[in-house]
Amino acid sequence: MPKIKYTKNELKHQRNALQRYQRYLPTLELKKAQLQIEVRKADGEISKKLAEDNEKRAYLATWIRLFSEEVDIGAYVHVQEVKQRMGNVAGVNVPVCESISFRREPVDYFTTPAWIDDGIAILEQLLTLRIELQILEKQRKLLAEELLVTSQRVNLFEKIKIPECMSNIRKIRIYLSDDQAAAVSRAKMVKKNAIEIRSAV
Repeated sequence: MPKIKYTKNELKHQRNALQRYQRYLPTLELKKAQLQIEVRKADGEISKKLAEDNEKRAYLATWIRLFSEEVDIGAYVHVQEVKQRMGNVAGVNVPVCESISFRREPVDYFTTPAWIDDGIAILEQLLTLRIELQILEKQRKLLAEELLVTSQRVNLFEKIKIPECMSNIRKIRIYLSDDQAAAVSRAKMVKKNAIEIRSAV
């Protein structure tokens, strides 16, 4: 804790600092609450996408098992472009997925099973889910980092800065009050001594 000066200027400085902290704290608490909501929302979105991904994988696996041919569907579809933009969520800049485009390789229908087109469509959906999940996880990470910083600031203000200022104000006021009382007492002593010296002369 930095050493404080027991002066009226320091008292004014401490009062101003306390007012600033008390004015800024509700804003920080509101931001913390918004970030907590957004992190929970991101968790929910991630869970939904993971469930959808598992469902589609299970669906694709049952299809492929129906046929004896082993086909590498991944060779027929490639991610061409992922368009992202920066969005603002609770004051945090996060990536947002705008669109995903794919490039399909030509399919030889004489050498591939009949379900290849449906398999490629499912694979595109899986790839879309994977990319959306990655972007959601980046969003969640950025929001969680900002939540941590905001929580630390709230704790700093609530548990350290505001109590410290209040304690400093109390100490300075007591010191100034004691100093003023001592000054009055000294003045009385000086006056009494002056009267005694005058009456002795």
